[in-house]
Amino acid sequence: MHNISFQPFIIGVAGGSGSGKSTVSQKVLAAFGADMVSVVMQDDYYLDQTHLPPEVRNQTNYDHPQAFEWSLLVQHIQALRAGQAIEMPEYDFTIHNRSDRTIPVKPAPVIVIEGLFALYDPQLCDMMSLKIFVDTASDIRFIRRMQRDITERGRSVESVVNQYLETVRPMHKQFIEPTKRNADIIIPHGANGPAVDMITTKVASVIGQLKRS
Repeated sequence: MHNISFQPFIIGVAGGSGSGKSTVSQKVLAAFGADMVSVVMQDDYYLDQTHLPPEVRNQTNYDHPQAFEWSLLVQHIQALRAGQAIEMPEYDFTIHNRSDRTIPVKPAPVIVIEGLFALYDPQLCDMMSLKIFVDTASDIRFIRRMQRDITERGRSVESVVNQYLETVRPMHKQFIEPTKRNADIIIPHGANGPAVDMITTKVASVIGQLKRS
């Protein structure tokens, strides 16, 4: 437990798969360091599927809001706001399930929540001080997703294409794109330099105010 006399500055970073969300989050983290910024990855809050056989897990629609354990994510953000460290679950996409490990996340002056649906849940949005949507052309997002899934998740080209057509594209249009309306800032053309600079300038101002208080 950390006794904190301030409310952390919580940033939500949303956008489609391959939009550049991680780039924005990592640039904020790199600019201020792990003592000032903690990142919570929504991807790690996919539902535990231990009770399901592998052939059923393989059919998981990761681009639907019902795929997440929202109650745990909200509980963990509330704990971080209260100055309590959390054990964030770790999701392993190669087995379509949570791993046996957890990731410790400590409270910090700035908390970044990054994920496809970071701006979807009203309870989460109410806790955010800054809501960002990273808007990137669909062809660029598809290419980035294919490169990631093949190199990091051992997927075939055919499986990536099929998933994109069956779930990723329609779910983006139905659920993710509409959350753009909840954003305070929409970053066009991915994580472009001027937009990221504007965000880090805002964060620097917040951290400066906290240090003076």
